[in-house]
Amino acid sequence: MSTAYTEIPAALRGHDIAVVDVEGNGQSSPEIIEIAILPVAGTAVSPDEIRSWLVRPQNPITAIVTRKVHGISNDDVADCPVWGTVAPQVGRVLFGRTLVAHNANVEQRLLSTHLPEWKPLMVLDTMRLAKALWPGLKSYALASLIEHAQLDTSALADQGHHRAGFDAWAAWQLLCRLVQGTELDWDAIVQAGALPEFVTPPKLEGGLW
Repeated sequence: MSTAYTEIPAALRGHDIAVVDVEGNGQSSPEIIEIAILPVAGTAVSPDEIRSWLVRPQNPITAIVTRKVHGISNDDVADCPVWGTVAPQVGRVLFGRTLVAHNANVEQRLLSTHLPEWKPLMVLDTMRLAKALWPGLKSYALASLIEHAQLDTSALADQGHHRAGFDAWAAWQLLCRLVQGTELDWDAIVQAGALPEFVTPPKLEGGLW
C-alpha cells in the first residue's frame, strides 16, 4: 500500500472531484479499454484510492496503440469484462463530481458516448490551466509537464506513462502544483481551466444602455 498522500489545496476543498484518464482501442470509433478514476474529497488523497478497470472492447485494440501508446494488448483484456458490466461501477464513482483530466475533451467525449446519462457538474482541463498559468512552454503534453514541474509520480512508476492509473495520478499532481502557491480560488480555476461550455462569460460593465 502507498503512503504517498497529497494534501488537497484549499481552493479545491469542498468540491467533489473525479480525476480521470481513459485509454482506447485505437479504432475510428474508439472504445474504452482502461479507465482510472481518483475520487477527491476531504483534505488529502492517496494513489491507493484510484479505482481502475480493464475492459474488453467489441473491436480489437490496434497494434499501433499497443506499441506506441499504452502497451495494452488484446491478450491483456481477453478475460476482462465488457463495458456494460463495468459501466454501473464507473457511473457510481463519476456521477455528481467535477471531471478533471489532461486534455479533458478526450475523456468527456468518450465518457459521454459510453455513459449517455452522465452529465458532469464541471470539466476542468489541466492542459488548459497549465497554458493559462505557465505560458510559453514548448510542450503541454502530460509527460512534458511532469518533467517541467518535477512532479513526484514514483508512487505509480511501475505502471508507466499512458497507463490510466499513472496518468490520472499525474494529472492530479499537476493540478495541485498549478493551484498551490497562487491566489486562485475555485471560480478563478474554473475561468482558467474549464472547458468553454462550462465557463460563464464575464459580465460587461458600462455600455451605452
